Amino acid sequence: MSFGITKTIPQKESQEDVDKLYDGSLSEFEFHKAGGPARLSVGDYVYTIYHHQILGRLKITHFMEGATNPKSGKPRTLIYVVCPGERLANPIAKKGHQGTRYYDGDEWLK
Repeated sequence: MSFGITKTIPQKESQEDVDKLYDGSLSEFEFHKAGGPARLSVGDYVYTIYHHQILGRLKITHFMEGATNPKSGKPRTLIYVVCPGERLANPIAKKGHQGTRYYDGDEWLK
């Protein structure tokens, strides 16, 4: 199954920081999502978008609910993924795609 979410990595982050998700520098990474995990499960994926391209995916290992956004105080879920992830040889264009969205992974399979 290739279901998951896309997460846009802010452009203020460096290419080197993004590369760490895929080069073996990290063993785990934490993403956040507003509210609860709803339709996500352990084993689904977080697809990373940087500079309007899906670069790769990381498998979800667990969730931590009950966190709050430090700016707004609204609830959010921390999503933990295993690193290194699977990086695409040829990124998938996702111009105009921002933030967090559910993603069926169809383009990944092609």
